[in-house]
Amino acid sequence: MTIGSVENHRGREGGAMVYPVYSRRSKGLSVGINLFPDRKICTFDCPYCEVFPFQTDISFSVDTMAETLRDVLAEAHSRSEVVRDICFSGNGEPTVSPHFPEALEAAARIRSELVPQAALVLITNATGLLKDETFEFLRRAAVGPEALKIWLKLDAGTEDWYAQMDRSAVPYDRLIAAIKALSRTAPFTLQTMICAINGAPPPPVEAAAWERLALELAAAGHIASFQIYGKARPSPGDPAASSLPAPILEERAASLRTALSAAGLRSPDGKPIPVEVFL
Repeated sequence: MTIGSVENHRGREGGAMVYPVYSRRSKGLSVGINLFPDRKICTFDCPYCEVFPFQTDISFSVDTMAETLRDVLAEAHSRSEVVRDICFSGNGEPTVSPHFPEALEAAARIRSELVPQAALVLITNATGLLKDETFEFLRRAAVGPEALKIWLKLDAGTEDWYAQMDRSAVPYDRLIAAIKALSRTAPFTLQTMICAINGAPPPPVEAAAWERLALELAAAGHIASFQIYGKARPSPGDPAASSLPAPILEERAASLRTALSAAGLRSPDGKPIPVEVFL
């Protein structure tokens, strides 16, 4: 399944803690929660990142977030709009915020009260998994009553491409080990950005390594789906990262679907693992 590109959204860089947005990956209205209304805080420095430099004097508050979340959900209800999910993303890596556990618990309560049909989603680069307490918190949230849907980033199958795509001080081998550990204990969606870096697409050796790693993770039995997505929005790092033609992304997806089927790998519900492409 392929879904078209969407417009850019800058409200969160103005200090918004809660912001409604049409999400290509949610396939509808997503209500974002931003734990960093004052500045970007992330353990990655991806050249394709859409967050532009900014600074405000707004401090995050769980109480303010909760109040605003209620207001946004009420507004959506008044317009008869279906909220697909409440999503922690924003201006950085949510799990590095000291407010994240309390904010997630507050959002889960409000979700259950006002939009029980909506999913609760975390978009993460997985570096939080390196801390035992964060790993266990996410594992419990994923398998517990919160039913947290973890959308976990894996942009590279090799250390070299990881250095170009994510530009992080976090060692690649430690990150992969943590992702593998989660794959044995809790369900999650694996999402991968495929774009060109300095005009060059991922080399064949990288694509092959990524697919082998994806299959290894799926073999643990907890991968709910794969999301392959392209660069669709402007970024402050332009033109270091640039979009690739749709057939390249579709080819990668088709190859993974074939490999998953050949290996007989299934999602936690016993169905074929979806591999979606978002342009």
